[in-house]
Amino acid sequence: MSVQPLGIHHVTAVAGEPQRNVDFYREVLGLRMIKQTVNFDAPDTYHLYYGDEVGHPGTVLTFFPWPGSPSGRRGTGQATATAFTVPPGSIGWWRDRLAALGIGVTEPVTRFDEEVVAFEDPDGLLLELVAHKGAVAEPPQDGPVPGEHAVRGFHAVTMTEEGFEATAHVLAGTLGFHVVGEEAGRTRFAVGDGGAGQLVDVVPHPDAPRGLVAAGTVHHVAWRAPDEETQAAWREEIAEAGLDVTPVIDRKYFRSIYFREPGGVLFEIATDAPGFTVDEPAERLGETLQLPPWLEPRRAEIAASLPPLEVT
Repeated sequence: MSVQPLGIHHVTAVAGEPQRNVDFYREVLGLRMIKQTVNFDAPDTYHLYYGDEVGHPGTVLTFFPWPGSPSGRRGTGQATATAFTVPPGSIGWWRDRLAALGIGVTEPVTRFDEEVVAFEDPDGLLLELVAHKGAVAEPPQDGPVPGEHAVRGFHAVTMTEEGFEATAHVLAGTLGFHVVGEEAGRTRFAVGDGGAGQLVDVVPHPDAPRGLVAAGTVHHVAWRAPDEETQAAWREEIAEAGLDVTPVIDRKYFRSIYFREPGGVLFEIATDAPGFTVDEPAERLGETLQLPPWLEPRRAEIAASLPPLEVT
């Protein structure tokens, strides 16, 4: 393996009502909406991006919100939990905040020597907050959450699998991860120095049902490639490993390739550049509908098909 990811680039999930999604991630979690666009493959639905002040890789959670979508099912072959980093000492503050807003939140548990709580978004997407002292992402300015408690980007994703060995082989042998710990049936893989946003946990659960992707579930996990040259080299190695990988696809804000690991989780490799300020200034991110050049001729039609969205 000659190249490896820098960590998580983004996580994309499926939601139901878009306005409810916006209200939760902006007003409850305090993330900034950094891009309001559409699913480039199905432009009759939004693609909404949330992150830190400018959407640095490793901070971005995105959604395909389909109004009226049925609920999905967490199970094998899925990323079943998405964990964010918060500053040490903030877990109690977050438990009080979520409880005051009527959101059920678990008692803190210790996992790999870090404090963790779990809760669900309005569609049932499982989220976790992890008290981690190494986070470096800056919180959004003037948000509803005080900076000393604000979400600081991703910590890890958890993948639930029917088996283990084939997934572990791809993570370690093809993608350059290494095992850094095992605890309570959970194996933690890391890249780089294993800090926040560089972790993936694999939990074998052979008796669990197969996951069903719909509202409240993760669609795919994207890993960071620093540039297109590295992505091309990585694509070649993934193909040589016998995995079915797509050609490079232009996603406007990054370039992407996609493949499924043996357990069924959809992976993306996304470039860091060009980033989210390519079509609007940093201070105006997420305020208006943005489209890629090939969809601009259909702007009126697309805008008319989307439900109104209040984002200011």
